Amino acid sequence: MRLIVLPYPGVAVVNRLLEALPGADRRRVLASGETIDLALGDLLYTPGDRLTHAYFPLGGVISLIQPIDVGDSIEVGLVGAEGMFGTPLALGVDASPVRAVVQGAGPALRIDAAALGRELQRSAALQRELDRYIYVRMSQLSQTAACTRFHVVEARLARWLLMTQDRQRSASFHITHEFLAFMLGVRRVGVTKAASALQTRRLIRYSRGDITVLDRRGLQAASCGCYRADRDTYDRILG
Repeated sequence: MRLIVLPYPGVAVVNRLLEALPGADRRRVLASGETIDLALGDLLYTPGDRLTHAYFPLGGVISLIQPIDVGDSIEVGLVGAEGMFGTPLALGVDASPVRAVVQGAGPALRIDAAALGRELQRSAALQRELDRYIYVRMSQLSQTAACTRFHVVEARLARWLLMTQDRQRSASFHITHEFLAFMLGVRRVGVTKAASALQTRRLIRYSRGDITVLDRRGLQAASCGCYRADRDTYDRILG
C-alpha cells in the first residue's frame, strides 16, 4: 500500500466523527495517528485478518466487501468521511469481518489499534461517538440486506451512486462496469442495462468507467427509499 505521511499543521479535520469530539479529545486522537494517502485499489484487510489499525477517512472511501463463495462477493458498506473503518476494535475485537478495499483515493487518519484503545479509555466522547456509529452501521447493514433482496438493480445502482458521491464529495468519479457488478452482486449485463437506463434519463454520464452525476435530485427519485433511510438514520443518531 502506498502511504504518504502529511504534515499535521496542514491537515484539516473533515471526518465527521472526529469533528464531533471536544477540541482536546480531537487533538489527542490526531496526535495518536498519522495522516496517510489511500491509493485506489489498496487492499487494507481480508476477513479474519488481525486489525492493527483503524482508519478515519478524511477524503478517501473504503469499500467493505463480504465474500460469499469462491469468486462471488458483495459490497455490504461504504466508509468515507462520515465514519471509521475498524469498528470491531471499539468492541474489543481485533479481527476484520470483511474485505476492505480503497474505492476512492484520498487522505485518512490511521491510528494504531493500541493507541485507539488508550484513547477510548481516556475519552468518553470518543467511545460515545463510536458506539453511535456502530449502531448506524448495523442499521445500514440491515437496510442493505433488504435492499439487495427486494429492489431492482437500477434503483440499487442509483442508491450506490448517491452514497459514493456523498463520500467522494464530488459529482465525478471513476468506476468500471466490472467493479459495479462486483459491488452490487449482479452480472455485468445487469449493471450495463441499469447504467444505460440512468444515462438515457440524463441522470448520469458514463464513459469508460468515468461517471458524472448530472441530476442528483433525479437520481434520488430513481433510487429506492433505502438511500433516504440510511441518511435519516445517520442524521438522527449522529446529527
